[in-house]
Amino acid sequence: MNKRKELLEKHPYKIWEGKDGKWYTYLPDVGKGRRLIKRKSLQGIEDAVIDQIKECEENPTIAEVFEEWNSRRLELKKICKATYDRDVTCFKKYYSEFGNKKIKTVKKDEIVDFLEEKIAEFDLSAKAFSGLLSITKRFLKFAKKKGYIQFSVEESLDDMDLTEVSFRRTVKDDSDEVFSEPETDKIIEYLKKNLDIWNTGLLLMFVTGVRVGELSTLKHEDFTVDSVKIRRTETSYFDENGKKIYEVKDFPKTKAGIRDVIIPYDYRWILDRIKLFNPWGEYVFVNKKGRRMTNNCFRNRLYRICDKLRIKRRSTHKIRKTYGSILLDNNIDNRLIINQMGHTDIITTETKYHRDRRTRDKKSSIISNIPDFKINHA
Repeated sequence: MNKRKELLEKHPYKIWEGKDGKWYTYLPDVGKGRRLIKRKSLQGIEDAVIDQIKECEENPTIAEVFEEWNSRRLELKKICKATYDRDVTCFKKYYSEFGNKKIKTVKKDEIVDFLEEKIAEFDLSAKAFSGLLSITKRFLKFAKKKGYIQFSVEESLDDMDLTEVSFRRTVKDDSDEVFSEPETDKIIEYLKKNLDIWNTGLLLMFVTGVRVGELSTLKHEDFTVDSVKIRRTETSYFDENGKKIYEVKDFPKTKAGIRDVIIPYDYRWILDRIKLFNPWGEYVFVNKKGRRMTNNCFRNRLYRICDKLRIKRRSTHKIRKTYGSILLDNNIDNRLIINQMGHTDIITTETKYHRDRRTRDKKSSIISNIPDFKINHA
């Protein structure tokens, strides 16, 4: 009786007796949201409810397993709300129909076939597929832990044959990914001549490569005489009313993100300027109302500066890529680059951040001055 009562308490809908003497309630329905049922007696309707709850608990849908896994991570604070929302968006995009299948009826070959079909259906890039594969692996591991499936998730998915798969290639011009040498000089000169709190923050990004989310959460205690301590970052998500919420995480994007970033000697005066803007506030970068400035504030300011200087618009993340390219172009020690960037290895910086910033004239001059390409007029 206690178990019966416990199961009935999980039922989300009202049970009522109709004018015809029969008993009614709703049951959850994957396709319609809910469906109306009726029985001749109260016990009959309760039995139907209990059977449905037992079936769901013992054999939930893929979507229900995903939601249980994702909500559990958020509840245990393993992830932030922004990560939760991002994974929900990814799941809904790809698992719209397949997610309605009962988890215990799914075979490992079906999962592999499903993933391969999505590559073609959505014309996925390797990066996009990696995101889908990562989510799939993690919630299926949770499903196995709960006893919903028995097959080895790692073995099934790691053995996928992707040798003949043609991922969509995304080719981005260097001019879209970084600011060129003349553009960088032009923007920095403008920032120095027009120093307000927004421009000072952007200037600090150009000379340290910090992420904009790290910049917007800096406190006065994070600065030393020659460096800035990176210990937190900003995250954002949409609440139930669709409003974007910005929050501060007391840790950076990755473990490698915890670092002390050296500020170039010729730009350490920025620290004194920052103190003048907001000497008493908790956060360094605040607006006129005393509220912490979000990454959106810096991005919009950068766009306006680009428009004013007639430079192609680029995001604040492109400042970071520009900084990484400068370090690599100047043959800085790998360990120092990794620390400054907050990366786990130099490969990340080299493959994702290194772009050509030189003008065509400068590249022509470099190539033309190679001794092997010079004509000996003797």
